[in-house]
Amino acid sequence: MTSLDQTDGGKPLPASTKLRQLLSDPSKLLVCPGVYDGFSARIALSVGFDALYMTGAGTSASRLGQADLALASLSDMRAHAEMIANLCPAVPLIADMDTGYGGPINVARSVGEYIRAGVAGFHIEDQVQTKRCGHLGGKELVDTEVFVSRIRAAVSVRGKVASDVVVIARTDALQKSGYEEAMTRLEAAREAGADVGFLEGMTSKAQARQAVKDLAPWPLLLNMVEHGSTPTISVDEARELGFRVIIFPFAALAPAYEAIRGGLEKLKREGLVGSGKELTPRRLFEVCGLRESMKIDEEAGGKAYGAGV
Repeated sequence: MTSLDQTDGGKPLPASTKLRQLLSDPSKLLVCPGVYDGFSARIALSVGFDALYMTGAGTSASRLGQADLALASLSDMRAHAEMIANLCPAVPLIADMDTGYGGPINVARSVGEYIRAGVAGFHIEDQVQTKRCGHLGGKELVDTEVFVSRIRAAVSVRGKVASDVVVIARTDALQKSGYEEAMTRLEAAREAGADVGFLEGMTSKAQARQAVKDLAPWPLLLNMVEHGSTPTISVDEARELGFRVIIFPFAALAPAYEAIRGGLEKLKREGLVGSGKELTPRRLFEVCGLRESMKIDEEAGGKAYGAGV
């Protein structure tokens, strides 16, 4: 455990406090791979990242088998976020909160639920309740005043419960209303207390650079959806552009689709999946914390795994 993981008294830092510390250095970029379930989160943790991102699109796909069309409810998203956040509480989780799931009262409830679930940060957007993925067309927005009321409600709850949870304000205004309107909305969200800005669907690197410049020194998040509305921007390029956070929502979901479909097609075609010899049941369970679970049993005096597994 490093000093970044502990308080002065030696107690573990809340994930939200750690996320704030990670964001405090203006020269650093926080890289967050998108995870969509417990297994993908475990893999990301084993690879080693400073923070994770729970994708709403991935949650809709994995939990509901549905497209990202506002079908995942607060209950769906909170339960998913709580499970992922508590796999390793030392690694902060940023989670999608869509629109906050209603008016200010609903947003306040949603924020409280996320805080109690262990989420370190979340983003709220300005789409209507029947929202869609930010990289699809035809998005509809609420008025700026409604958007700002969502941010104010989130900030208010954070203060009331003395949480360090990071509030990220996302606008989808660029697609329909243009750059100036998007900037106006983000500036209003900043004034309302949002910690980080999120301009969805940027269409060029020049525009990305301009947004960072126009809102400096406020931290900006880059949503890197490969093959989406935004041109491909690498981690190194994002760092050079001045972004402070970069999320990759499809970092696990897209490779999983390719691998799972390929394996199933091979099963149908050849009668076997043909996984590598190293992918034994034990190896896959070790990714999911088998050794840690056995250690808990042993330290508590249990004997269930004394003879091994």
